[in-house]
Amino acid sequence: MSEAKIAWVTGAGKGIGEAIALALGKAGIKVAVSARTQSDIEKVAASITNLGGAAIPVLCDVTQPASVADAVSRVRQSLGPISILVNNAGAADSHKFIGHDDAVWRRMIDANLNSVYYVTKAVAPMMAEANWGRIINIASIASKVGAKYVAAYTASKHGVLGLTRALAVELVSYNITVNAICPGYVDTPMTDRAVAIITSHTKLSEAEARATLEKLSPQNRLITPEEVAHVAMMLIGEDARGITGQAINVDGGAVMF
Repeated sequence: MSEAKIAWVTGAGKGIGEAIALALGKAGIKVAVSARTQSDIEKVAASITNLGGAAIPVLCDVTQPASVADAVSRVRQSLGPISILVNNAGAADSHKFIGHDDAVWRRMIDANLNSVYYVTKAVAPMMAEANWGRIINIASIASKVGAKYVAAYTASKHGVLGLTRALAVELVSYNITVNAICPGYVDTPMTDRAVAIITSHTKLSEAEARATLEKLSPQNRLITPEEVAHVAMMLIGEDARGITGQAINVDGGAVMF
């Protein structure tokens, strides 16, 4: 599978994206490690090369089509045509809907939905030309259920799931599979920020705030980035060619559809 396979992982400087990039590199797949912070992606790319893999850091703001086009060009010139895409870049903000800040709405749609559209639109033609591809969108259980104070985030992630399903149907004739992975709360810097927000708006300590998130899972714990990476690696394998248009939960059993 690693023969001539080039992967691009967005939002790969930390957390889930980093774990997926490392797993790809360990499997012998060349990886373009992308995010907006140069030091982060350089560190992840170096970790992959230190393990004997091949990786390059690619600075990119996935909310900007020009930046995406430039990144795709650099990846193709340095590594080759992209055949595996992991749309992991995203953000999470919360706000009560009464008096909702329009800027929060626009930021969530840009970071979580428009970004997937821009990046996939730029990469899919290469996969179609090669008649093979794997597109994995990191969504969230928020793509399936709603919750208080996250209307914008939830809407953006529902959009990712809808786009995943539409593209799975449209691209199937090119031997391209398109799937979503839907994690619950994962032990990442994004969850650390969620904990900080909870503590700033309540009287809970950091430990108590983290415990409230852990209790959202029947397993009473946060998911690890490596668990999400495991599913991603399964989906890129040739034995997973019959899996497309699916949304796979990694949440300890909190959502069962």
